[in-house]
Amino acid sequence: MTTLTEADAVDGLRDTLGLLKDREQVAERLLASSAKHSFDPDKELDWAAPFEDGKWFWPPELVSLYDTPLWKRMGEEQRILLSQHEAAALASLGIWFELILMQLLVRHIYDKAATSAHVRYALTEIEDECRHSKMFARLISRGDTPWYPVSRAHQNLGRLFKTISTTPGSFTATLLGEEVLDWMQRLTFPDERVQTLVRGVTRIHVVEEARHVRYAREELRRQMVTAPRWSQEFTRVTSGEFARIFSIAFVNPDVYTNVGLDRAEAVAQVRASGHRREVMQNGSRKLTEFLDDIGVLRGVGRRLWKASGLLA
Repeated sequence: MTTLTEADAVDGLRDTLGLLKDREQVAERLLASSAKHSFDPDKELDWAAPFEDGKWFWPPELVSLYDTPLWKRMGEEQRILLSQHEAAALASLGIWFELILMQLLVRHIYDKAATSAHVRYALTEIEDECRHSKMFARLISRGDTPWYPVSRAHQNLGRLFKTISTTPGSFTATLLGEEVLDWMQRLTFPDERVQTLVRGVTRIHVVEEARHVRYAREELRRQMVTAPRWSQEFTRVTSGEFARIFSIAFVNPDVYTNVGLDRAEAVAQVRASGHRREVMQNGSRKLTEFLDDIGVLRGVGRRLWKASGLLA
């Protein structure tokens, strides 16, 4: 893929997907959408309503142990309890990702014109992510579950990534953190088996994240054409490593202990589960097809993505 200068990028920028849209026009449309379709979770959701008896906190087919031998031995009450803890673990993971994303976005716009629509939309997205993080934290607090932080090793790897990430690497990681959870949440918010509060949280997140994905995809396409070759290659490797970390951190194994299961047995069965592998690959498919099209999934990076289990 030919590397272009920023001057070339202003007009007629193309990649394998065709002509890229003007950066400012994309941002203006996203700003207009944000003005019409943004939510205050504190006002939109009924946080005082009791949880409904017998309802799930995450669709059962998306719970990590679904269809494993251990799952088949569990009673319905324990299965629902596991769904509540996994929902809390995913909300905790979402906060971790969004804190990283907000820092990467601030770094991205640090030396860009503050009056541009591109920067104004990045600041709008940071506002969205602040609300999402508070919403996820309130959802965790609302239930009978702990906060589930990622491991200390993964927290430190996150700090390292924020320091050394290239701009295209940052947007690749952004999409990884957003698109897999988005796929799951699109199955969650219309599912009447799921708690009303959880459905409300996922609905808000899906609507607002759709803009974030559009912004990240357009910018990543631009970056993978205009960035220096070393940056493109570095992005391929770091994105593959981030995918590997993501797949490990996706569900905190403490959830199994906290619902009365043998942690080692549960982790082994999740790793061996064909259903779980299919869920994760389905959740990643739109993203991996996009990354493949724009040249991210090559070489060592592709092998790391395969090792993560997110790419078939």
